[in-house]
Amino acid sequence: MHTSGKLKREFIKKWIKGLQVCYSSKKKMDVMERKKKIKLCADIALACAKSASTSWSNALISDAKKDDENKILVNNIVGSEESWVEPQKTISNMVSTSLKRVRSKKILKKSRSVSQRIKKLGPPKSNLAICIAKRLVKKRTQVLKTLVPGGESMDEVSLIKEALDYILSLKVQVDVMRSVADATETS
Repeated sequence: MHTSGKLKREFIKKWIKGLQVCYSSKKKMDVMERKKKIKLCADIALACAKSASTSWSNALISDAKKDDENKILVNNIVGSEESWVEPQKTISNMVSTSLKRVRSKKILKKSRSVSQRIKKLGPPKSNLAICIAKRLVKKRTQVLKTLVPGGESMDEVSLIKEALDYILSLKVQVDVMRSVADATETS
């Protein structure tokens, strides 16, 4: 895992490289286009600074590469095409995933039989509170999946780990951008 200082230095290097690529083109940009390019450069630089060690960073880079307009920018920030290889599922990952599915199917079957017995008895007040809490957690998990890049394909445990890492990385990004803004204000 990166220390905050090392991550900040990597982010700054990559972000400046991306901004140089954006502004070296002769194309005139309005304020909104400039804003989008700055954000795109910052996101890609942050993902690259993480060195593809997280799913969210891989998802950000692969999403940015899908747009032909951004390919040159991404390749310049990341490096050459060959230096960034999208992670592929290994056999051990696929076996582990299939074992988790089998295990979760067994758990699901057991929980269904238990829940059917509970439904026949009628929900006491404590079960009602549990149902409401579970529904609330499920809704918030769905929201979190939309906020974390690549979160749609993650299970809950991985999602929380990735979300925590993503939040810490965004904090680094905000700190650096705030420092740059403060420095430009004073000069």
